[in-house]
Amino acid sequence: MKMYCRFKEDFQWGVATAAYQIEGACREDGKGENIWDRFCHIPGNIAGGADADIACDFYHKYKEDIKTVHELGIPCFRFSIGWARIYPEGPDKINEKGLDFYEQMIRELERYQIKPVITLYHWDMPQWLQDIGGWLNRESIRYFTEFCETMIRRFDGRVDKWITLNEPWVCAFNGYYWGDFAPGLKDFSAALKAAHHMLCAHGSVVRRFREKRYQGEIGIVLNLCPKDPASESKADKEAASIDDGFSNRWFLDPLFKGNYPEDMVSWYAGQQVVMPEICEGDMELISQPVDFLGINYYYVEFAKKCGGRWPLYFDTTTKDYPVTAYGWAIVEEGLTRLLLRLHEEYGAPRLFVTENGASFLDKVEEDGKINDDNRIDYLRRHIRACYQAAQQGVRLEGYYIWTLLDDFEWSTGYQNRFGLIHVDRDTLRRTVKKSGHWYGKVIRENGLTGEADDMF
Repeated sequence: MKMYCRFKEDFQWGVATAAYQIEGACREDGKGENIWDRFCHIPGNIAGGADADIACDFYHKYKEDIKTVHELGIPCFRFSIGWARIYPEGPDKINEKGLDFYEQMIRELERYQIKPVITLYHWDMPQWLQDIGGWLNRESIRYFTEFCETMIRRFDGRVDKWITLNEPWVCAFNGYYWGDFAPGLKDFSAALKAAHHMLCAHGSVVRRFREKRYQGEIGIVLNLCPKDPASESKADKEAASIDDGFSNRWFLDPLFKGNYPEDMVSWYAGQQVVMPEICEGDMELISQPVDFLGINYYYVEFAKKCGGRWPLYFDTTTKDYPVTAYGWAIVEEGLTRLLLRLHEEYGAPRLFVTENGASFLDKVEEDGKINDDNRIDYLRRHIRACYQAAQQGVRLEGYYIWTLLDDFEWSTGYQNRFGLIHVDRDTLRRTVKKSGHWYGKVIRENGLTGEADDMF
């Protein structure tokens, strides 16, 4: 049964991308090495031995891609700045050619009246900073603040929304604990330290933004999802609580309550985890009010107690839910639940779904078309979940699909295709998928009200 839904007139529709995943041009025009450049070229780190030296070649094809965004009628374009493209060798010398690239990109967006939404950090720290400790070095807070101010000052008044960090949980725990993301460390205590310094860096940038009275709005993006027990057992319920504290509350609580969750602090202490040093004023810095919170939502996790890896001792399952090609459970109602929780428990400010999307094994038909009906179904379900949350009073003001192009998906290389646009890996030729055209209709209708819903 169809459920038509129309959003408020000022609801913002968009797509999200990230510099390292699409730009390529890894050594051009003065760009310096970043931690992913280094990580990708260590054998065994990336599926299929892939790298992002060329990626989607957006650095050279940005005009073509932005024109397609315009033709699809997508009004907001989220992208990130490559830090090592701006500060390639150290904190003291700006690479003007790097600034020029983003200048030309923003001009192209302005040409089509597409609103730029800029992420200042999407995991690609300069290697020169990693060489002196990266996020484990407290000086990273100062270096990041200076980099951000360089970008904000340059484009002040031309950018509606600035995002300090994208998914600091992933950067900290995949990068410093599991080691499957750059920089590839495997130390839980180090991950907590990196996370704390990232949150302080976020707060430092927000404070500078307010002090200098820059135009626009500033916020942060977290990857969040419900953490449910895999069964009704007491052990699995405890595992779900630990998972929630580890993944969600460890970032939400300091941002919106000014402290780390006490149950997790106690748990880590009992496991002999070395806690990060919290300096005077840190929690006040972290918890400064933001203009908005971005949520990247993909799935629900179902936790079960096991004898697994220190210091968490739980595993997760997808239960009986259908999954994407990435193996992520498709549970759209989890997005509604999450948005309601943020609204009710955290009194969150205005909310944006800054990423939502799915990887599927897209097939190019003989006529060259990509009929990705499974992706359309996924997106439609989640757009409805957003509408249901908004109908219950959640201040949800936008929805962005991950992602525009089939891109470099970190440790999985090019195996996982999330894009609304297919990219041929041999020729880099772009083909808009059925989902891309469908999304254009959703935007024109400002929801699911007729033609877009009938298209599937």
